[in-house]
Amino acid sequence: MKMLKMADGKKMPAVGLGTWQLTGDICFSAVKTALEMGYKHIDTAEIYGNHKEVGKAISGHDRSELFITSKVWRSDMNYDNILRACDRALSEICTDYLDLYLLHWPNDSIPMEESMRALNRLVGENKVRSIGISNFNEKETDEAMSHTDIPIVTNQVEFHPYLFQKGLLEYSAKKNIILTAYSPNAMGRVSKDEAMTEIGARYGKTSAQVGLRWLLQHGLAVIPRSSGSHLKENISIFDFSLKRKEMEAIDSLNINKRLMNPSFSSIPFFDSIPEPVIKFASKFLK
Repeated sequence: MKMLKMADGKKMPAVGLGTWQLTGDICFSAVKTALEMGYKHIDTAEIYGNHKEVGKAISGHDRSELFITSKVWRSDMNYDNILRACDRALSEICTDYLDLYLLHWPNDSIPMEESMRALNRLVGENKVRSIGISNFNEKETDEAMSHTDIPIVTNQVEFHPYLFQKGLLEYSAKKNIILTAYSPNAMGRVSKDEAMTEIGARYGKTSAQVGLRWLLQHGLAVIPRSSGSHLKENISIFDFSLKRKEMEAIDSLNINKRLMNPSFSSIPFFDSIPEPVIKFASKFLK
């Protein structure tokens, strides 16, 4: 497993298992199987409602070998609620510490100073090893950074070939913040992409594997969600590299649209990939 060095000097596995929408026995089985396959990084969140299943699945494993990420929901981002939410997460996962704890979504109604002060305290109390954010733009990231003495090591965001956030990626690199991509397969749409399939055929890889490799070569960590046969596929991406023209072809699929559209967000939503975008990318493959 490739490891990424974070701004605080600690390391994060480049590929993890995302557990959004995995609950009950399905979540337990997915995490247990992933760990048996060699996964080390498990990503969860209080809002997912699966902390206990994750805790049950990691039981018996060497905790020092694992990297567990959780997130506090936006309604609990004031000082006292973050502290309580973290204690709740530790209890439910049955662990003494979290490797990474994130603010799940920005919340303008709660002072960022409160949120970051709470995260700093959790690090000081050894309940959290590293801190980060999720779904923050550049302005929101600047605000968070201005209220912490401890480095923000990652920003977990939606990122895939149809949402190539190049500006945010370049900004984050300058700030020494790793972007972690969720929904890296665009909820299955990458798997159906003709250009990605064509690239994958050259390496004996699936289009989804090509998408994950593209993200890694852009310097991101990835946390694809899977509960079945794709678990092995998602970590079998370290034995090939994409060429420059192939990277450019995938870059060109970008249409700057998002799949995630929560009710409290004004970001645009899309549920299909326009055919002209796919055809446009093919010119890079010649």
